[in-house]
Amino acid sequence: MYHLIYDGNCNLCVTFTRLLETFDQGQLFHYVPMQDRTQLEQWGISGEDCALGMILVDETRDRRWQGSDAAEEIIRLLPLGSGFVAAYRLLPGAKWLGDRTYEQIRDNRYSWFGSRSQTYWSTCASRSTPPEP
Repeated sequence: MYHLIYDGNCNLCVTFTRLLETFDQGQLFHYVPMQDRTQLEQWGISGEDCALGMILVDETRDRRWQGSDAAEEIIRLLPLGSGFVAAYRLLPGAKWLGDRTYEQIRDNRYSWFGSRSQTYWSTCASRSTPPEP
């Protein structure tokens, strides 16, 4: 089981999370919005950590991926994903370009994709507190 920490106020992030939920249905991933400060503090994840982009944490919390590395690991874990990620990593410059693209999207996500008026709480969530009303 993996915990995907996403920005529950970002339209793009929520769209990605909902798409992943549709395919996964909570079998491999549980979802935690960055706005669940109680849960993240219990795991030692700070607001500064969240500012660097989505985070993927394994069940034991021994391994953690962030930003574009988290996106790659999520894809790798999906059926047929490992071949796609392996091919991507073989392309000269693709990793560098992917990292820079992720950073641009992360830093401009609200202006490019908008923000939600309420935090999205997944039905396949890992959380310490109930969702906000």
